[in-house]
Amino acid sequence: MTRVTIIGAGVIGAAIAYELSLINGLDITLIDEKQPASGSTGAALGVLMAIISHKTKGRGWKFRQLSLERYTTLIPELEELTGKKIPVNHQGILMLRFPDDPRERWEKLQKFRHDHGYPLEIWDKKKLLKYCPQVQNNRVIGAIYSPQDIQIHPTILTESLILAASQNGVNCQFGVKVENITPTGINDSDNGQSYQIKTQYQTLETDWLIICAGLGSTPLIDHLQPMVKIKPVLGQALQIKLNHDLGDINFQPVITGEDVHIVPLKEQEYWVGATVEFPDEMGEVTAQTELLETVKKLAFSFCPNLEKGEIINTWSGKRPRPDGEAAPIIKEVPNYPHVLLATGHYRNGILLAPATALMIRDKIIDNN
Repeated sequence: MTRVTIIGAGVIGAAIAYELSLINGLDITLIDEKQPASGSTGAALGVLMAIISHKTKGRGWKFRQLSLERYTTLIPELEELTGKKIPVNHQGILMLRFPDDPRERWEKLQKFRHDHGYPLEIWDKKKLLKYCPQVQNNRVIGAIYSPQDIQIHPTILTESLILAASQNGVNCQFGVKVENITPTGINDSDNGQSYQIKTQYQTLETDWLIICAGLGSTPLIDHLQPMVKIKPVLGQALQIKLNHDLGDINFQPVITGEDVHIVPLKEQEYWVGATVEFPDEMGEVTAQTELLETVKKLAFSFCPNLEKGEIINTWSGKRPRPDGEAAPIIKEVPNYPHVLLATGHYRNGILLAPATALMIRDKIIDNN
């Protein structure tokens, strides 16, 4: 049996654990210092902007396309295996357009998506008001509608991935802090290397080590080789409860405009977010009330009836953003065979989790 240890049980680690659990001959352990989805995953809104993004080439689009394809099979697969329903909004994403947003670039993207089998619609103001009368803003001139982009509940998705992985034999250990990682020996047959992972409870021997601990990834590998910097970017969001639905109850897409998302939930509730708050010179980042207020006012300006609701929850989370290299970081640590990084997904962890898991899976399969 090939021993694999995954550190980090956010959506990335959970997705990797599940995909690897489908492979025979692996002895998998998933470790997290906290409970699953306690970090950036638990603070995410789960809006998967893939088709509606302007990524059309390179790994930016490749990752999105791969995740989209896997999500179509992954969600029903998990629900059947766990018996647990995963909330998914299949009614698409509606991006509001403003006068400074040229139609030509959307027409170009629309053609590219159509050529690759993905519908993308350009709506004028009249069509927007017909289908989403809740949008009442004089600056809005229309919208882009992506019917195949989805929104997923991040925490429930992560919990389902972990439950399914556990049912497939993954040893899940939570509330367990990794204290040290030490190389223990080289396997000459495949140029691999084994590692010893010390926690407060035990010492594990592993053939593969996958680090996907978000902001906690850097401290784990610093003593091996300080080769990656990940900085926190804080995001705040809020939840609003209404006594009525916004617009047509049968058509409730995610509405996004000027980087603010309005996410329909069940029972006339909506998530609104999120801020983008960078660290100061000391590397610290704290939630700024005025920035959340700005996000709230923007959402209210798009859909004024939101203001009639009650704010029943606010929260924040720190997203892992790579410093000096592109997000996400998916690679082997130089000079340490079989130590893989899968971290720094910034604002796209939920979107890119399936693609990341498949890439990690392929790296292990190709080297076994």
